[in-house]
Amino acid sequence: MDERKLSIKISGVGKQYRLGAIGGRTLQDDLQSWWARKRGKDDPNKRIGARQLNNKLFWALNDINLTIYKGERIGLIGANGSGKSTLLKLLSRVTAPTKGEIDIWGRVSSLLEVGTGFHREMTGRENIYMNGSILGMTKKEIDQQMEAIIDFSEVREFIDTPVKRYSSGMFVKLAFSVAAHLQSEIMIMDEVLAVGDMAFQHKCIERMRQAAEQEGRTVIYVSHNMETIRRLCERCIVLSHGEVVFDGPTEEAIAVYMDQGLGEDRLEIDFTDIKRDIRIGETDVVMTEMRLLDKISPVYEANENLRIALKVKADKPMDDISVRITLRTDADVGIGTAWSEHFSFTEAGEHVIELEMPMDILAKGVFYGSLGIYRFDEIGRPIILDHITRAFKFEKLDTPIWRPSAHGYVKLPAIKVKE
Repeated sequence: MDERKLSIKISGVGKQYRLGAIGGRTLQDDLQSWWARKRGKDDPNKRIGARQLNNKLFWALNDINLTIYKGERIGLIGANGSGKSTLLKLLSRVTAPTKGEIDIWGRVSSLLEVGTGFHREMTGRENIYMNGSILGMTKKEIDQQMEAIIDFSEVREFIDTPVKRYSSGMFVKLAFSVAAHLQSEIMIMDEVLAVGDMAFQHKCIERMRQAAEQEGRTVIYVSHNMETIRRLCERCIVLSHGEVVFDGPTEEAIAVYMDQGLGEDRLEIDFTDIKRDIRIGETDVVMTEMRLLDKISPVYEANENLRIALKVKADKPMDDISVRITLRTDADVGIGTAWSEHFSFTEAGEHVIELEMPMDILAKGVFYGSLGIYRFDEIGRPIILDHITRAFKFEKLDTPIWRPSAHGYVKLPAIKVKE
């Protein structure tokens, strides 16, 4: 039996939302909309061009079961739309679960988005008092922390200025400082720290580590920056389409997150059942399968080219099509994007597109490729048809002395010495 003290226990939690516009601006609007639906008529309050979704329901979270202990540093990762922000809102009591229970031992301070919990007409100092009062602290207790909060926030010069005049960076600095120093047992942080400068981000990471290790506070942190997750978190939870797909050590969790959607056979991947994180615009072109050509394993020598056979299903002929490949490292850091030449589908049906891309500019490392297929309109704007994030994975070999942590993943041109 685990003798650690419980901080959060989530049991069978689900959150259901209804798609489409739910409320009007007034009670009269709501009654008009309800009466129109009752008679099978168009909603008189619907904006022109808005799409009616007929009250479709979906589960943003479904059957979440987690146990978090006091003093743990938890990372929460997953693709956009996986349910991370919804879970944080439930833990922060911004909204209630549709089913299940959440038990929390201690006070919660959260920073979910820029401006959360702040009154824009009040000064920075007044907002500190207000946030402390909400957490149940006395004025004396807040006064004891006031100087530490102001020093950490780096906005002393503007502390008695209404926060509506703050920049987004100043806002985040003060908001994080308040959340980090006031007496709460649980800190919940969304990726708002990305607004701050790099030096402040490093300081925040160290402050959260200190809060967990020295003060015994529980820290839950959401980020798409895997290096930040590695530095801060000892345990990581991976969400996908509203469900927990992994809960364990950080490095293993990052590997699961980065490999989501990749099949066991890394050379040939079926896209048929992969849920798309991005699918905007026309839906008459879809990628169904890809294959890495001329390989027995997805490992490339220094001078090899990346060759892909991409199978695409088109419901009609179409011109000005292009494939986009975006490369990211195993730390989920973007490397760059490459576009194919324009081509056409002369008829409906399945088509196989062979793509080749030189990789001599890449140094040693593990890379993930996202695939997108686009159509260009009459003025040259790309319109997305289908997109799969981290569609495939490969490894590039190079000289053994090359270390990505010291040199990066791209080979820069040689330095010339002038005589």
